[in-house]
Amino acid sequence: MINKDGFRHYNTRFKLNNFRLILITSLFWVFVDAFLILYLTDCTANTSLLNSNDKSYLNEMNKKLIIENTNLKKELEKLKYGLVDGGSLKLNRNKNRLNRNKVDDIRSDSTTTKKVENNFLDQVKSWFSSDSDATNPPSWPGENGRAVQIPESLKEESKKRFKENQFNILASDMIALNRTVPDQRSQACKNRQYDSKLPTTSIVIVYHNEGNSTLLRGLTSIIRNSPLENLKEIILVDDASEGREYLHEPLDNIVKTFPVNVRIFRNKERMGLMRSRLRGADAAIGDTLTFLDAHIEATKGWLQPLLSEVKKNRKAVACPVIDVISDETFEYLTGSEMTYGGFDSHFVFDWIPVPERENARRNHDYSQSLRTPTMAGGLFTIERKYFYEIGSYDEGMDVWGAENLEMSFRIWMCGGELLISPCSHVGHVFRKQTPYSFPGGTNRIIFKNNRRLIDVWTDEYSKYFHKIIPDLNYIDAGDLSKRIELRKNLECKSFKWYLDNIYPEAPLPKDFYHVGSIQNENLNYCLDTMNRKNGDESGATLCHGQGGNQIYEYSKGHNLVSGKLCLDSSVSHKPVKFNNCNSGSKSQQWDYDNLTNQFRNRMTSECLAVNESNNQQ
Repeated sequence: MINKDGFRHYNTRFKLNNFRLILITSLFWVFVDAFLILYLTDCTANTSLLNSNDKSYLNEMNKKLIIENTNLKKELEKLKYGLVDGGSLKLNRNKNRLNRNKVDDIRSDSTTTKKVENNFLDQVKSWFSSDSDATNPPSWPGENGRAVQIPESLKEESKKRFKENQFNILASDMIALNRTVPDQRSQACKNRQYDSKLPTTSIVIVYHNEGNSTLLRGLTSIIRNSPLENLKEIILVDDASEGREYLHEPLDNIVKTFPVNVRIFRNKERMGLMRSRLRGADAAIGDTLTFLDAHIEATKGWLQPLLSEVKKNRKAVACPVIDVISDETFEYLTGSEMTYGGFDSHFVFDWIPVPERENARRNHDYSQSLRTPTMAGGLFTIERKYFYEIGSYDEGMDVWGAENLEMSFRIWMCGGELLISPCSHVGHVFRKQTPYSFPGGTNRIIFKNNRRLIDVWTDEYSKYFHKIIPDLNYIDAGDLSKRIELRKNLECKSFKWYLDNIYPEAPLPKDFYHVGSIQNENLNYCLDTMNRKNGDESGATLCHGQGGNQIYEYSKGHNLVSGKLCLDSSVSHKPVKFNNCNSGSKSQQWDYDNLTNQFRNRMTSECLAVNESNNQQ
């Protein structure tokens, strides 16, 4: 039997429990509604604020940026595991989803859509507040630069959509736009003090059909990791993107929330990278120009080292260390501070080890900038006035390709210097191929650009390159007179000066008797590297007259050279091999007999010949 006072006590407790249950359940449904508005409906797809293909994978993470109520999160964690007050309440989360009619109701509700948009824009503003150094939960996909694991149920779609951008856009969409990555700087770089009055910069970014999340994450990282007093503006140049609504009004709305002036120029037709960059540069008002690609992430302290180098020398062009963002998982991988830019024997940009002479020049202080022979071309800072004084870009080149080498030679040969700062790190998504076509054909554009570069800047070496790349002879380079006149007016040095003083390690012939193919006249077979490497056996194929792998240098050191490899015969009656060149080695020295038209090896005294059974030398 329950007495009256006991009943009151029970009744009061019952009411409190009911009230708590109702409160928690209400809070739960608030959360579910917010979740489903962002994740299950097309509301955000209609505004295209966050995603790259009008789907809501990105919202899964960004919804957490909108809901910040700590107490609600605590209660929801209890519900997540089905426990409230020691287990008196259990919920099946699979049943707590809005039905299809509810989804359709929300989808048609423009007010809800506007709320989602406004909430997101408010959240974007908060990323740039005084406490914007706050980090996201470490469990979020991609946080701290970790690789994204695509759920099994989405792997097929991830693979299918890869071709949109030639990187895993689904992985990118799963990562928060304000994700954190580790500080890439050495302690010496962190301790470095910079002038309080560094120049301002206008950042110029060109894109064509860029993924939404990669573009927005790049912009967010730039602003969050740059001193705003030096960040004059960001100029976006859309090179005639097609069918990507998120790159229009939604992007306009987002950049209005940024604490930096952002201007967007949209080309009516494809202009290519160089001409689009020139359009952005012409509109810029900063002391310097900083050119960046659209799929990058800037890291802490990236900008000051670049601006500092330009302030010390207005003719310096400063590049960051380019870290790698995986095109598959978006893992952030630290780039090497012990490599810099060069090129291979076929005049293709290449990363090469920093030679000892350069480390000695900077007294083995690895926080000091490297004097790099060439730059990759995607990311660099240059004084705005000097950019035009030195000749900006060659407007006769199309789209992109070879412009980085052309600018590298021009800077060094005409009185400037080209640097890589180990204290500046910017991540870049390296794609294995481009997701778009080159107007007029890729080969035609690449060969044309290379011919303009070679014919203007390489002097007597142009004959060598025309043999290495015989297709150059069939391409019209266009009018070169303005670029030749520019070189004359700038009183630029010779290409040989560049090789002797800036890039003595270049894999180019400097003293040679002959450059061309090595042919067995009876069989019409030519010595061919066939892309073989150090230690591989040599080979021969039918002569094709297209240069490339069948072009060799017969040096004055009596070496038969292809790139960095020399023909080596150290053992009698054995196949000849390709080995790294060693000018003092007799096994790599060959004498040419003008009477018999044969090459004879100095170590074995045997002549070079074709083994007809397997086409070996």
